[in-house]
Amino acid sequence: MSQTDVAALITALGGRVSLQTLLGVGPSAISNYLARGALPNRARPLICQALQERGYQIDPQSLRITALPAVKSRQVQLRRMRGASLLLIIGGGIAAYKALEVSRRLQDHGITVTGVMTKAAQQFITPLSLSALTAQKTYTDLFSLTDEAEMGHIRLARETDLVLVVPATANLMARTAQGLADDLATTLLLATTAPVIMVPAMNPAMWAHAATQANLTTLRNRGVEMIGPVAGDTACGEEGEGRMSEPEAIVTATLARLARADSTGDFVGRHALVTSGPTVEPLDAVRFISNHSSGRQGHAIATALAKRGADVTLVSGPVNIPDPPGVETVHVETAEQMLAACQAALPADIAVCTAAVADWRARDQVSGKIKKRPGTTIAPSLSLTENPDILAQLSSHPQRPELVIGFAAETNDLQANASEKLRRKGCDWIVANQVLPDETGETVFGSMQNKVSLMTGDGQEEWPMMPKTELADRLVQRIIDTIGAAHAKS
Repeated sequence: MSQTDVAALITALGGRVSLQTLLGVGPSAISNYLARGALPNRARPLICQALQERGYQIDPQSLRITALPAVKSRQVQLRRMRGASLLLIIGGGIAAYKALEVSRRLQDHGITVTGVMTKAAQQFITPLSLSALTAQKTYTDLFSLTDEAEMGHIRLARETDLVLVVPATANLMARTAQGLADDLATTLLLATTAPVIMVPAMNPAMWAHAATQANLTTLRNRGVEMIGPVAGDTACGEEGEGRMSEPEAIVTATLARLARADSTGDFVGRHALVTSGPTVEPLDAVRFISNHSSGRQGHAIATALAKRGADVTLVSGPVNIPDPPGVETVHVETAEQMLAACQAALPADIAVCTAAVADWRARDQVSGKIKKRPGTTIAPSLSLTENPDILAQLSSHPQRPELVIGFAAETNDLQANASEKLRRKGCDWIVANQVLPDETGETVFGSMQNKVSLMTGDGQEEWPMMPKTELADRLVQRIIDTIGAAHAKS
C-alpha cells in the first residue's frame, strides 16, 4: 500500500487521533505507518468497519476507498457546522502560540472563534494577535467595566457551542477542578453550560504528578473531555508524555465533538433504560456481598444517550460518582430493588444493562450483626439464594425494549462465556470485557478506560482500549445506526 493510501485513510477516519483511538496506539505508531506506507494486519478489519460506518465503501484487501459517503449528508453536516461558535481559552504556557494556528484552522470550517486569554497567556502571545486572527474582541479581564455592565462573563459562558482550552496548564486544570473563579477564564469554565474540551500541555513530571492526575480524574468525572497530551520532546528539553497535541489533531477532535453535539436529535422522543454500578446484598446489619463496579461505564452510556436526545432512566447501585446531568436517576441497593425499578421504568425503546448485579443474596438476612463468639473457631454458615436475572427478565418481558444490550464481565474464556450469555439471556447484544488486571496491574473496575468485544447476531467486533466516555459514544452511535437501519427495512 502506498503512503498516499495511508494518508487518505487517516483523513477519512477523521485524523490521526481517530486512528490512534481506533487501534489503541500512540502517535509514534501512526508516524511509522505513514513512513512505511503500510498498516498492521490487525488494523484492516477495524478500519474497514469504521469507514463503512461513516458511509465509505472500501476494498478490504487493498484498503482502497472505492466510494465516498453520500454527498448530501456531507453537505448537510458542513452547513450545520457553519455558524457554530466556540470560546477559545488560552492558558499560560509556551504551547500558547499553537492556539493561534488552532484558531485559524477552526475558522476555515466556518466556526466563529472568540478568544479569552489568562494573564499568564499574555506573556507568550498578545491579545492583539488573537483578535487579528479571529476578527473578534479578545477578552482578558474579569472586571472590565465595559464588558461587565451586561454581565459579560455570563454571556460569554452561555452563548457558545463549545469551550476549548488550549493549552490547559497544570495550574489552570487545578483551579478548574477545585471550582475556583479567580479570573475570567476560570469564571467562564464554572459558569458555562456548554461542553468543555481541555488540551493539556506541561512538563512530563508535572503531568505524571499525583495531584495533576487527581485533577484530571475530577475533570473527566464532570464531563470535561481531553485531547492529549502526547509523548515527545517538550519545550523544557525533557521528553515524555505532556507535549500538547498538534493543531491538526486538536481541530479534528474539536470538529468531531461539534458534529456530535449537532446530532443530538437522533433519540428525541425515545426512552432509554440504563443500569449501572454494583448491587449490595446484605448478610447482616453491617456486612454485605458486592463487587468492585464503579458505575463509570454505565453512567457514561446514560450521558451519551441523553446527549443524543433520549429520555434516560438510569437505575444505579451505590457508586461514588455524581449523577449524570439531564438524566432521571433512580438509586437502589439490591438486585431485587434494581429489578423493580427497571420494571417500573418500562416501556422503554432501549435497555442497556451495564450494572454488575450480584448473582446471589443471603437466603435469610440477620437483623443484627453476626458476632464472632469468644473461644470458637467455627465460622458461621451462610445460606445463599439466587438473585433475579434482570437482563433475562427484560429480554422476555411483555413490554420488551426494541433493543436489549447486556454486559459480561469475564475473567477467562471471554468469547465462549459471553456467547453463551448472549444465547441464554435472550438479549440482542452482549458487550464483554476482561476484568482481570493487565500487565500493569490495572483493572477495568474503577478505570477510566475499557476494552470490549461487542457480540451481536451478526458476529463479533473487537473494540480497542479507549476512554469509557468514548466507548459510550461509539456504542450509542452503533445503536443509532442499527435502529435506523431496522426502521428503514420495515
